[in-house]
Amino acid sequence: MKKAFVFLAEGFEEIEAVSVIDILRRGDVKTHVVSITGEYVVKGAHDLGVEADSLFEDTDLHDAGILILPGGGPGSNNLNRHDGLKAIISDYHSKGKWIAAICAAPLVFGGMGLLQGKKATCFPGIESKLTGAILQPGPVVVDGNIITGKGPGFAAAFGLQIVQELQGRAKADEVAANMLIERS
Repeated sequence: MKKAFVFLAEGFEEIEAVSVIDILRRGDVKTHVVSITGEYVVKGAHDLGVEADSLFEDTDLHDAGILILPGGGPGSNNLNRHDGLKAIISDYHSKGKWIAAICAAPLVFGGMGLLQGKKATCFPGIESKLTGAILQPGPVVVDGNIITGKGPGFAAAFGLQIVQELQGRAKADEVAANMLIERS
């Protein structure tokens, strides 16, 4: 079974975390929620507390199929300040492993130089932080081993794209159908 790590920082966008976690689990992706705060319960941008499975410092992050960053303005900036997280993202990227970010979170990849010459999307207003990216208007963009999503309204599409990349189109379509989500 494929494994995913979803990272939570104070101020994360709740719909982008919770719906993606739900969709991945429906798609038979073993999904592990990791707090980078030092606390198990992490408060989202709209004051919803979500309990992580583990703390960053106690988690072996080397055996996943993908690393996922939910957005949210405060959450994305908090992710971007975590050097340990950026180190593991850099390691995954250099090995061609999947990394994904939605909403404002692609700014982490942009600041690390990972989007240079890559197609990407993000929440309107943070485009300048996606250094070197070839910006795309679409809701979800895949370029090489990087998946980016535009924002909260596209969280389900983002999650389904991750399922498709890890488990195949048929599994993503099955999950979408069971959730009454139309896919093109």
